[in-house]
Amino acid sequence: MLFETETLKLLTDALANLEEGFAFLPDYEAPAAGQTPMASVIAEVASRLRNNYPYFHPLYAGQMLKPPHPVARAAYALATWINPNNHALDGGRASSAMEKEAVAEIAAMFGWRDHLGHLCGGGTMANLEALWVAGQLHREKTIVASEQAHYTHHRITSVLRLPFAEVPSDNQGRMDCGVLEKMLEAGNVGCVVATVGTTGTGALDSLPRILALRERYGFRLHVDAAYGGYYTLAANLGREARAVYNLMGQAESIVIDPHKHGLQPYGCGCVLFRDPSVGSLYKHESPYTYFTSSDLHLGEISLECSRPGASAVALWATQRLLPLVRGGEFAAMLESSRQAALALYQRLGSDPRWRVPFAPELDIVVWAPRAGSARGTSELSQRIFDAAARRNLHLALIRLPVRFFASAEPGMSADQDTVLCLRSVLMKPEHLAWVERIAAILSQCAEEVLA
Repeated sequence: MLFETETLKLLTDALANLEEGFAFLPDYEAPAAGQTPMASVIAEVASRLRNNYPYFHPLYAGQMLKPPHPVARAAYALATWINPNNHALDGGRASSAMEKEAVAEIAAMFGWRDHLGHLCGGGTMANLEALWVAGQLHREKTIVASEQAHYTHHRITSVLRLPFAEVPSDNQGRMDCGVLEKMLEAGNVGCVVATVGTTGTGALDSLPRILALRERYGFRLHVDAAYGGYYTLAANLGREARAVYNLMGQAESIVIDPHKHGLQPYGCGCVLFRDPSVGSLYKHESPYTYFTSSDLHLGEISLECSRPGASAVALWATQRLLPLVRGGEFAAMLESSRQAALALYQRLGSDPRWRVPFAPELDIVVWAPRAGSARGTSELSQRIFDAAARRNLHLALIRLPVRFFASAEPGMSADQDTVLCLRSVLMKPEHLAWVERIAAILSQCAEEVLA
């Protein structure tokens, strides 16, 4: 069986437990669900959902799609019987408390006890809030991010009507701090966005160098760790990567996505601020929603209004089962994913049919078939991608600057500026046990395409 079903039994018992908590209410006949028509609709839904890639399976190694933990699925579903809204305590009393507890546990990973933070619909909304705060505090100043940073930063600054500039990356996919310094010397930079785990290659911008520049130029530092943030718990990072994570707590704001490595259903992002006083920027009055409590309502520190309390309940339950501590079960899952990426990198690097520009810093591996030109390499990458899919191995494609390959291994003529590469995100702990099979399928694809 491919799908876990034990939580369905737990959910039945949990619903009975939940209902007991409202036994003091008068009897109430819930509207009939219409079982026969509903059954046919749900059956149709199941049939429609079969038109998907198998995101849950280890042979899916393409995009950043990771199945939620069973406890997250069950807790989320259970909460929907109440359907709390975490904008105000009036709409989500228990789930708001659970959100505050869960967010505090995330902040603690970076050494923050006093902080301000909340859950969002995802990384885009979380980054929007962080950059909105940066814009409020450094009005009309430019926000800069690496050219390998997520495209959402350019979009967000456009929405916020803030000036934005890209910093070129080095040949490892990291922000070029030499160019950054020249931009800082020119003046008017209010915020630097450092990416800790780019979504393309998993590269980590150098926080040691960026923080040294902050000492001289006084900008605000925002860390977009939507993808890579949880890896602060992993014990098997490289030396440079460990140095980056050790300094994350010195940023002014951090974004992390529990719906990536945090085992949560979509959408669940999180924004954190080191200085709680930025909450004053959100100040507003909403007497018709904030009327039963003088405690802080989450809507008072959020740009979003209605938000699903079920997301907070699922996250809280997951972190109760799998605490966010080094050496724990959750950390071991991350370490397994990184070990899988290193194993695949070594397999590919020892095969003369492939070019691998750099070692993975987290769990993303990027490589390309060997050819004489960037154009030829790109064509072969597409064919191998298609051949792998026919064998039920689902990869991703990414366009990278040719110089990423030229610096690591000369021999590819630059007849175009970019090269289409193959990319794997080995973010499931099960991937470690499947590396040999993945490598074997890739070898078959190479034999077919490169023959």
